Amino acid sequence: MNARESKVLLYSLIASLGGLLFGFDIAIFSGTIPFIVPHFNLEPDQLGWVASCLYVGCIFGAMAFGRIAQRLGRKPSLILVSLIFIVSSIFMGIANNIDSIIFWRIVAGFSVGGASILSPLYIAEISPQKIRGKMVSLNQMAIVIGILLAYLSNYFLSGIEGNWRWMFISGAVPATAFLIASFFFPESPKWLIYKGRLAEGKRILENTVDEKELVNELEYLQSQNTKGKDSIGAIYRSIFQKPHSFLLLIAIVIAVFQQISGANAVLFYAPIIFEKVGMDVENQLLIQILIGSVNLLFTLVAIRTVDKVGRKKLMMIGAGTMAILLLLIGLSFQGDFIPQKFVSVLVLLFIGTYAATLAPVTWVIIAEIFPLRIREQAMSIASAFLWVACFGITYVFPVMIATLTTFQTFTIFGGLCAIYFLFLWLYVPETKNNRV
Repeated sequence: MNARESKVLLYSLIASLGGLLFGFDIAIFSGTIPFIVPHFNLEPDQLGWVASCLYVGCIFGAMAFGRIAQRLGRKPSLILVSLIFIVSSIFMGIANNIDSIIFWRIVAGFSVGGASILSPLYIAEISPQKIRGKMVSLNQMAIVIGILLAYLSNYFLSGIEGNWRWMFISGAVPATAFLIASFFFPESPKWLIYKGRLAEGKRILENTVDEKELVNELEYLQSQNTKGKDSIGAIYRSIFQKPHSFLLLIAIVIAVFQQISGANAVLFYAPIIFEKVGMDVENQLLIQILIGSVNLLFTLVAIRTVDKVGRKKLMMIGAGTMAILLLLIGLSFQGDFIPQKFVSVLVLLFIGTYAATLAPVTWVIIAEIFPLRIREQAMSIASAFLWVACFGITYVFPVMIATLTTFQTFTIFGGLCAIYFLFLWLYVPETKNNRV
């Protein structure tokens, strides 16, 4: 790795801390479930609402931060995300009733939605083309590190008084670290250039790409530099017209299927799933750490393969393999086809497959598929649909697993992954050579 790529790596790692906050905040709730359910006497539908209300905020955050990032820039927007994380984490922890927790989870979701587009957007814009997929995948690595840190935090805090309060408050720690680190990376050079700050943007770009790519990037950016002259209305009209409308449809579908593939149901509700095989609370939280570790390990696999194998092929491998594993997990709860003692192994294989394919590559494609002129707004729309889907699956899963058999629940997810495989095969283009 040369000096320029080392700088890109450093900037990408700092920006990806937004993804770490994203992962930490969505995972911390799972550890509170065994404690807040009896504390507030929550029914399955109430638990589903408390868990999923975060994603109401995510929907609005994803939409709002597209505009905020366009006006203020990527760096100030990421700083704003970290501030909202800090405040919401503390107030969730000191809440005295379930309505307060719901309110502050929605506020936290607003920043999660912002982080979900800002980190991959910034990283994609600052990275040279040949390592862009690897760098954007760092955001997913940060997400799974955040998930793992949340699981570790939950495990070690579970034995103390007021455990669920400290679990929520612990989110302020990585958010504060990100706030401090965010002052040490530059603004996106491409945002600066298409905002007319050519000299400043060119100076940053010279530090991140070689001379040949610098010339090509400047030519491309100047050819795209009608954005500053376009009204928001004109940009949105362009998004919903051909050929951009089809790209938007593809981005929305891959965003939605990332959420309804069943992986997030496992990540968020592992205690409920493993309770059905007789695990006590301590072991439920302990196996979550194992799930988080596998998630991280296989995300590293994705980082090494995404620029070599390509985006589309990895996604197809993931969707097909996950469909098979979901069917096997379902069968382990149905009769004697597969002993239940293998459930943990199957779940870990499933999460590993997701971590190496759908989880990181979805964000890479969404960051690459749109031309510069419409990128923030189009990414915001796709991300908003992602959070709508995440809200739906998080709200519905406790009800599904309480009213359907576990076999039926996982078979439905397996069928969705099979449908997704066909969609990827027929409609999704390879984006690794696209200009960003």
